[in-house]
Amino acid sequence: YGFLNQSAILEQMSKRLNLDLDQAKPEDEAIGIDGYLGGQPVSIKPESYKNKTALQEEIKFPIIYYKKTSYGIQVDASEFIKKS
Repeated sequence: YGFLNQSAILEQMSKRLNLDLDQAKPEDEAIGIDGYLGGQPVSIKPESYKNKTALQEEIKFPIIYYKKTSYGIQVDASEFIKKS
């Protein structure tokens, strides 16, 4: 589900914010980049990632968090919006 959510979030953010979207290449993903919105690298993580401190790698790019709800996906893009 993660990859499908990631793609959907990037596409919707691109449309809603009228930003170009570029998918990450394997070498980008190796350093935590899941895509580029308006040229800005971003990482997409489930909200539960915030609580998994032992598993977290150091991501130097804005993280867009999401959680699944009964209505769909809820997105927290505040880190991205602050950097834009």
